[in-house]
Amino acid sequence: MSRWIVALLSLGLTLAAAVLAAGPARALSHAEARHLLARTGFGATLAEIRDFEPLSRDQAIERVLSQRSDSAATPAPDWVGDPVMPPRRLRAMSDEERQRFRRARIEEAIELQAWWYREMVASPSPLTERMTLFWHNHFTSSIRKVKSPHLMYRQNVLLRRHALGNFRDLLHAIARDPAMIIYLDNVTNRRGRPNENFARELLELFTLGEGHYSERDIKEAARAFTGWSLNRRSGEYRFVARWHDHGEKVFMGRRGNLNGSDIVEIVLQHPQVSVHVARKLWREFVSDTPDPAEIGRIAEAFRASDYDISVALAETLSVPQFWDPGARGALVKSPVELLVGTIRQFELRPQNVRRLPRIGRHLGQAVLDPPNVKGWPGGTAWITADSLLARQQVLEMFTRRAGLSVGTNGRAAGGRNGMGWLSGWMNDLDPDQRRPDALIAFLLPVPPVHPPVPGQDPARLMRHLLLDPAYQLK
Repeated sequence: MSRWIVALLSLGLTLAAAVLAAGPARALSHAEARHLLARTGFGATLAEIRDFEPLSRDQAIERVLSQRSDSAATPAPDWVGDPVMPPRRLRAMSDEERQRFRRARIEEAIELQAWWYREMVASPSPLTERMTLFWHNHFTSSIRKVKSPHLMYRQNVLLRRHALGNFRDLLHAIARDPAMIIYLDNVTNRRGRPNENFARELLELFTLGEGHYSERDIKEAARAFTGWSLNRRSGEYRFVARWHDHGEKVFMGRRGNLNGSDIVEIVLQHPQVSVHVARKLWREFVSDTPDPAEIGRIAEAFRASDYDISVALAETLSVPQFWDPGARGALVKSPVELLVGTIRQFELRPQNVRRLPRIGRHLGQAVLDPPNVKGWPGGTAWITADSLLARQQVLEMFTRRAGLSVGTNGRAAGGRNGMGWLSGWMNDLDPDQRRPDALIAFLLPVPPVHPPVPGQDPARLMRHLLLDPAYQLK
């Protein structure tokens, strides 16, 4: 008995020593805080980085996730509440009236894109907007095909509402989303003439990935979604029973008079769903090379939580690979991240936000108008010889004549060589923050490709760093 007591005391002392050696959770370094905020937002200010530095990794992740929102802070355009134009009324218009209507639609589309940029710039929850953009690139729809800014706005609201919520709820909602129904042609999916587009993308892109379903599964799923349409007068989802195929279907081994909701629930029972989403989150937040073991662990936690997106994201941000110094600068900023991140980092106020969607399109990313059903490929695909030159030109514009003003003190852009706002921003920093090494650590995830000239004027140094290739990375 005495040997057992001695052994237990020894074990207790060993555990106590281990706890004392570990001490309290280590606070984040400046580089770690910057890295977390850069990956989960659009660029962080010096104040935001300093606010996160006293936190441990777990505390920092918890704070980032706690700052989420389910609605936009920026007022939507006035017209979003107007009735949707029924096709019958459009067909009854004269040619001149139809042209005026189409010009108005184009104007509304530009205004809607600018509104979303405005929200990304001003949002108190940058992670929410990052995830809204993430889901927009996962459940793609394009205003070019949908041809309704009203419906694209409603889809954007839907994605934001569920951005960090439950993937099951999001998947059911997107299957009934009018913009998606139009984009993937389910509006023409009728009994006897099934359209397979939505069913195919539901399995291939949204949930499972290639190789985890059969062509018969696609055909049977398409039959189950027949009659899932929309009311042309209100633009709302509606189920048309006479268009639905009420016959027996066999989908992934399940037999019965299945409908679209049944298909979604059967798919969600497949373990590959959590793996597919975990891989996409990894590529978005960690690196281009997912680790199979970690993906399995994240997927298991995601599935065990009944598809809580915040759980999957918290697990993703906790992996050692995310915090490894080698992960910094391993991803390329998207055009949206480049534009919004620069504005947020320096607390700038664009005088004409309507320019941002045009600039984003010029750089290869037109929000609400992805290139195809697979969305933007991202990663190194953002950088080509042409796009790199375009990015440099845009950053030149920011540093010289962007038509911007500093948000904290309202100091107007301008000054000699157009760098007045950079000088003004620098004047608000304390001496330690103005040191070249501190500015590099704030602005770049990795050392600059082109080292700055010793003794360089601080405003010129900042311009030098903004134009360095390392600024394109996150």
